Amino acid sequence: MKASQHSNSTTEPPTVDSVCNAPEVLAGGWSQVEVQGSPHCWLLLNSGPDTAAWNMALDEALLERVSQLGTPVLRFYGWTQPAASFGYFQKHAEIASATRLRPLVRRPTGGGLVPHDADWTYSLVFPAGHAWHALRAEESYRRVHVWIQAAFARLGVVTELATGCLQAAPGQCFAGYEQSDVLWYGRKIAGAAQRRNQSGLLIQGSVQAPPLPLARMDWQTAMCDVAVAEFNVRWQAFESEATPRERAEELVVQKYSQSRYNEKR
Repeated sequence: MKASQHSNSTTEPPTVDSVCNAPEVLAGGWSQVEVQGSPHCWLLLNSGPDTAAWNMALDEALLERVSQLGTPVLRFYGWTQPAASFGYFQKHAEIASATRLRPLVRRPTGGGLVPHDADWTYSLVFPAGHAWHALRAEESYRRVHVWIQAAFARLGVVTELATGCLQAAPGQCFAGYEQSDVLWYGRKIAGAAQRRNQSGLLIQGSVQAPPLPLARMDWQTAMCDVAVAEFNVRWQAFESEATPRERAEELVVQKYSQSRYNEKR
């Protein structure tokens, strides 16, 4: 992957509205999903750059906590150093030979090798019982990429969703593409990995922005604006002190900083 020159700023989060009183319904051109008994607001967390181990640990901690929160969480974050993540079921030895990026961290989700030297990363967490949690994996994967496609459209960037697969290099997420990945002139610019369990649904996504004058913060704002327009979301700031930091710190120590976890299999 070529290094990007785009802004990686995470200084100010998009504007949020703490008044959560609108119905949560997919609209105009989107697949209709009924949301019964779910909160109408979503939490927005811009946690900034951090280590590879912390980034994975906080996502897993959010998945464990999301049913207690009772509302979806959208998190934007970055990396304090170049790194690569790889899917839970992949073999570390194969990944280590496929990239020079270090550290290598095993994700709590599936998927392939993802470089984090210039990408824009996000996670989405939905509680059990939410409509997204009930979707088949193929549909939730498609839906999040329709969302990303709409955000790029707001920035004047035309993209398409892949209708098939191109396997250029086994296990390397951005070397080819899978169905419903976001493509820009045939090049994959967005992919994701998922994990469902009894607590909820975690989607971890990476955007390799095209070589255009785009700012990361503009894309994040566009993502939030699409959710307001298409899902009737009302964003509420997820204050950092309310995040499950203690649990994330445990996961850093117990799992994501440990070679025995990252290098297993």
